[in-house]
Amino acid sequence: MNLTDTFRTRVVLLHSNDIHSRLEHAAKIASFIAEERRTYGSDLVLAVDCGDHMDRMRVETEGSDGIVNVELLNDAGYEVITLGNNEGLTYSFQTIAEAYVNRANFAVVCANMHDSATGEQPEWMLPSTIIDKNGLRIGIIGVTAAFSEFYSLLGWQVTDPFEAVQAQAAQLRDYVDVLVVMSHLGLSSDRLMAEKLEGIDLILGAHTHHLLEEPIVIGSTTICAAGKFGEYIGRVEIGIDPISASPVFRAVCVHTAAMAEHPGAAAIIGSYHEAGQRRLSRIIARLAAPLPARAERESPLGNLLAAGLRRWTDAEIGIVNTGQLLGGLAQGDVTAGELHALCPSPINPCLMTITGNDIKTALEQALLPEFIHKPIKGYGFRGEVLGTLAVDGLSVTYDATRPPMSRLIAVYVNGDPLEDERLYTLGTIDMFSFKAGYESLANAVQLKFYLPEFIRDVIAAQLQSASALIECRQLRWHNESI
Repeated sequence: MNLTDTFRTRVVLLHSNDIHSRLEHAAKIASFIAEERRTYGSDLVLAVDCGDHMDRMRVETEGSDGIVNVELLNDAGYEVITLGNNEGLTYSFQTIAEAYVNRANFAVVCANMHDSATGEQPEWMLPSTIIDKNGLRIGIIGVTAAFSEFYSLLGWQVTDPFEAVQAQAAQLRDYVDVLVVMSHLGLSSDRLMAEKLEGIDLILGAHTHHLLEEPIVIGSTTICAAGKFGEYIGRVEIGIDPISASPVFRAVCVHTAAMAEHPGAAAIIGSYHEAGQRRLSRIIARLAAPLPARAERESPLGNLLAAGLRRWTDAEIGIVNTGQLLGGLAQGDVTAGELHALCPSPINPCLMTITGNDIKTALEQALLPEFIHKPIKGYGFRGEVLGTLAVDGLSVTYDATRPPMSRLIAVYVNGDPLEDERLYTLGTIDMFSFKAGYESLANAVQLKFYLPEFIRDVIAAQLQSASALIECRQLRWHNESI
């Protein structure tokens, strides 16, 4: 309906999503929430977060196992949150529970996550909740993307989000004035939910980082979303139509760049930064010689990681893109903080069964500048460019002067020629299974994922092996044109 000056604001709903531990932006959002409460009163303002507030790329989050994010949400006065894949998939079941239990001052709502051991939700999580604001009963359902194969490795059973929303909506609809879904599913799923499911008034979206500066209206459902990284905060004024008694919405996204950081939030960030640095200062290894890393060509640290993935997964071959490494390691002590800084991606080891032909395609692409220098975002990747491929268990001879995709002369797997049609076991990273970067590696006929280990854990294990530190300096790629 057309909103006019007669629109009466009953509640101001503030929503954030996909902050990914951009903690300074979270501090700015806290200032905005505080100002809205000063203007309208706490009884009229409701703040919620739609997931992926945590991201282990930040020292504060890594060093506190996500507790800094919980403290920032508490300090800003959030009342309801849901979990994104960065909360649910980058921590063990027990670690994520410890971040919220007896610490969160807000409701954690996610209808499609259950403890695999019991089939029930853990005590610290609810499928939905009802918040009373200014006499308006607001039902809130949370759902997250159903990466079932990954979640099962961490002790979670993740069910169909649409079925979970439909079940909760049926229970809540008669008892609330406004029914809201906090969706960490992505825009295409949000649209489909609005089209297929009845009784939903408002969907607050996340996961695909979409910014809706104007809401999408499908039938009687309004969809809003506030982008990524806390660059915006969503603001929805909720009113009730006096004739139909249905909720009406006036929604915008507010840019946070010019906002000041909330002093309380800034103090929390500073405190956890110092604590995180202390925790990550533990020494992992002591190197007798440096381990350089280069994105555009073979280097020892890339080889060490490829060998580690092969060893971790007990595979015939190891392959990883060199862009995963943001720097090398100097001679001397290597700390956990250094490994975190050079390899911040929450990417997991993966065992693939894949044909030699698909491996060969990726090796050909790894010789091309358009792949080596390709910018890449998402899929857990926290680097800048894709990089070439670091390998282990392979010896690759090529001629750089030949035409693209015809540069390989010979490829050997542990001394035997690579066979196009043969299936090989490949230790690599989960990112490739999502058809990201070297897309032929997504053609694997079988996959096994390793969670919650990250590839920096693989590097840490390799640094303990004297033989691995020697072998990583041996060349795998041989250019016949030189």
